[in-house]
Amino acid sequence: MDLDRTDLAVVRELQTDGRLTYETLAQRVGLSRPATRARVQRLLAGGGVRVVAVVHPAVRDLTASAHLSIGVSGAAEPVARAIAAMPQAPFVTLTAGSRAIMAELRTEGLAELDRVIESIRSLNGVDHIDPLISLQHLKDPYLLAGRPDVRDLDATDRLILDELERDGRLPFAELAERVGLSPGAARARTLRLLDGGVAKVLALVRPELLGLGFLCGFAVRLDGERDAVAQHIGGWDRVSFLSACMGRAELVGTISAESLAAVRETLEDMRACEGVRAVESWVHLELVKERYDLTAPTP
Repeated sequence: MDLDRTDLAVVRELQTDGRLTYETLAQRVGLSRPATRARVQRLLAGGGVRVVAVVHPAVRDLTASAHLSIGVSGAAEPVARAIAAMPQAPFVTLTAGSRAIMAELRTEGLAELDRVIESIRSLNGVDHIDPLISLQHLKDPYLLAGRPDVRDLDATDRLILDELERDGRLPFAELAERVGLSPGAARARTLRLLDGGVAKVLALVRPELLGLGFLCGFAVRLDGERDAVAQHIGGWDRVSFLSACMGRAELVGTISAESLAAVRETLEDMRACEGVRAVESWVHLELVKERYDLTAPTP
């Protein structure tokens, strides 16, 4: 799917607020309402753009996370597909580097994290796993900051979240029918959840559609204090994700860039940063799974 300048403007708006009305969206991108609606429907039908609700991890009790470097004996793709089938793995890629697969896990506590890592270790073809345990997500486009203001969600609230995770632009009338409320009540409940930081509706876009088709992961070893280096690196536009962690490195993250030359330049800048001892990197060859909108697994 090739996006023109107007398509990109539509996508950028939906990345900020996925439930913008067609009228508001049309005004912002300079199109008529019917033309805007047609653009959005074409983008969604193409599969490279999805508009969904991303729920705050605390609401799903997803309090633990880790980044796994996975070595395999034999073919890597079947192993990656098996890991991608796990609901606790929102991000799985095939990579070029010292490890064949990289995966991110988000689980209900450290005990569950340990159990999932052990289940991956037992998969046919897995040779070894090197985990980096996340301490704090410092930059994450799909993670809501702070704590939700809304407490004690009831069953209807959770039904609304479930529906919006499937389709973030679901009209209030249809949402109301699915959860058993009037359209007005469904609208009020939804706005309460969104305004209270429980969830955010936004467009998830495959990076190559934005001209950022070159993804590179990195792990940084530090000599001194972590915070100053993390704040500096996290401020770079090409660093799309950054997490403080413990294990073989103090920081782990992702570079999203327009070319391999831009990736190389960013890595060189990183190595030159004061306090950086070493940078390990790997290129993401295939994005097997990226689904940060998934609900917590059922025990």
